[in-house]
Amino acid sequence: MSTTASGKAQASTSNAKRIVFFHPDLGIGGAERLIVDAAVGLQDLGHKVTIFTSHCDPRHCFEEARNGTLDVRVRGNTIFPPTILNRFHILLAILRQIHLVLSIGLWGDELYSLKPDVFVVDQLAACIPLLRWLYPKRQRTLFYCHFPDQLLARRDEVGAIGAIKKLYRWPFDWFEGWSMDATDQIVVNSKFTRSVSNTVFPGLERELRVVYPCVTATAHDNNDGKLWDGRYKILLSINRFERKKDIRLAISAYSRMSAEERRNTRLILAGGYDQRVAENVDYHKELEHFAAQAGLTYATAKTIPTALAIPHDVQVLFLLSVPEAFKTTLLDNATLLLYTPRNEHFGIVPVEAMKHGLPVLASNTGGPLETIVDGKTGWLRDADKEEEWTYIIRKVLHSFSNERRDVMREAAKSRVRENFTKEIMAKRFSEEITEMLGAKRPPFVERESVVMAIGLVGCFAAGLLAAVMRMTFRTDPRSTEFIRVDRSKMKANAFVSPVMGAG
Repeated sequence: MSTTASGKAQASTSNAKRIVFFHPDLGIGGAERLIVDAAVGLQDLGHKVTIFTSHCDPRHCFEEARNGTLDVRVRGNTIFPPTILNRFHILLAILRQIHLVLSIGLWGDELYSLKPDVFVVDQLAACIPLLRWLYPKRQRTLFYCHFPDQLLARRDEVGAIGAIKKLYRWPFDWFEGWSMDATDQIVVNSKFTRSVSNTVFPGLERELRVVYPCVTATAHDNNDGKLWDGRYKILLSINRFERKKDIRLAISAYSRMSAEERRNTRLILAGGYDQRVAENVDYHKELEHFAAQAGLTYATAKTIPTALAIPHDVQVLFLLSVPEAFKTTLLDNATLLLYTPRNEHFGIVPVEAMKHGLPVLASNTGGPLETIVDGKTGWLRDADKEEEWTYIIRKVLHSFSNERRDVMREAAKSRVRENFTKEIMAKRFSEEITEMLGAKRPPFVERESVVMAIGLVGCFAAGLLAAVMRMTFRTDPRSTEFIRVDRSKMKANAFVSPVMGAG
């Protein structure tokens, strides 16, 4: 490795690799942020990076994906829709990913012209066997597992619907493990995800390595003045509007304080919101209704000017699809981050908050156990005990000294610098790629074996079909027409081989 005058570490010419990423939908979310940061980090190290995806809306993606920083190419989106009647998500996601790989690797020469050394696949492993069969010799595949997909699917239906759903999911659950077994290396986003993956996929022969997601190393304090003239102490939640994020907990814990304790405070619920996703729309409405039932005044804003112009008596503000720049402003102005999801696989938002020196109150499960130091950079509390959340909120808003706040602020920033920067993540990715390329390829069903298996199955099916037809029809030697066999005569020849016929 060498270092340029700008201070960025660069891969030597001989070590630089051509890396192709495959990601299903390059929108706005934790998984997408990780892929963008990993791609930019590897690019900064001197590697050549291209990202293929089935969907990337310039109006709903990260800046690096639309401003030319990264080579992002949308392919494989012309045959299969993302959903049908908001159903069949996993089936269609698999078909779209396979369509993408076939369109650039078999029907076209786009992938061949890139001459990749490494494929990095994340979130969905369906295309990994196909990549291995298309490129059986030199190219290697690294799979980044955010969390087993089969554990993300809803399993709470009962009765006939539940049985049908279980039957529908079974082949996809099996296929996920089988596809992952085709990869050359698997990395995960946390020790929590590793433990879960080892339980779900006990047959995997790969050692699962941890590569933590990252944030940029530095955060600049907001010097553009305080939001709403600094009249409010802000409690902030940043999450996609999905039920599994349990945003309702933040509203409930806030509502437990008295009206006097809520004076000059505001709860801001910001995050990813996609009008195409029915759950985003429905859950936002549910949260508005819950806030009203809790006796809280609320408003929803879709633009920054609208958010800044809301009335002073609004206690709960919903911000939909917050731009990155304004999210930074919110983190700089907030007093406490409320991170409500349980068993979050990693959780990038608490790390982003700590980068800004913002203390975090999070569920004491999953990824936050690895990112937050309880009592030093934030607090970890049971999500079922709302009174404990209210107690921490009350303490931070009304009895936290400036000295204690400054100590926690510096501890949070230091933890991010030492563990969760883009440079650290890119270096870990590069190390995993180098080790993978130098190691012996793990066994899998190779292309020749697949062709042979398909041939044998085809021969067997043809023979079976011929036997059935011979049992049902026989040919008159004086004619080319088929004559149906008399069933009563067949009984007398019940033990005659059907292949030889009953004549």
